[in-house]
Amino acid sequence: MVMELDFGLLADAATVDASGKLNVLGIFDRIQAREFPACHGRIALVLRFSASFGEAGSHQVEIRLRGPNGHEILRLDGRMDLGPGVHAAAEGIKVPHVLNLDGITFPEPGSYSFDIYSDGVSVMSIPLRLESVAGIGAGEPRTMHPALPSAFVPGRGGSAQA
Repeated sequence: MVMELDFGLLADAATVDASGKLNVLGIFDRIQAREFPACHGRIALVLRFSASFGEAGSHQVEIRLRGPNGHEILRLDGRMDLGPGVHAAAEGIKVPHVLNLDGITFPEPGSYSFDIYSDGVSVMSIPLRLESVAGIGAGEPRTMHPALPSAFVPGRGGSAQA
């Protein structure tokens, strides 16, 4: 059986504490740059792997960053050894994982994706949009948060009831 992913996201920073809890700061799905190629300082790729107790053992994991034309920008291959551990849940094994990816150069604007494979099977694709914006200042490209649903945009009327 294939190990799955409960979720995956991109952030400015993330850690996993001793209890297995993820701490995530600055979730984003777009990067804006004044010019290309654009080198981004750090992307935290945040993943939580999920498996049944019967899937404990070693699993091959591949992460591929693909550019707008489908070409591979980055490839990471590795193995993950899953076991129940002290924080196993009744529904199975949950393993949070953070990969800090430093200095990735994006050659052009467009749609990119982090494609995640478990034992050779695609389990998730995390989209990332690179935008060319002439009006931003010099320096490192900036990240932009995902658009919030209108019901959660601050200052749009309504009131919270306790």
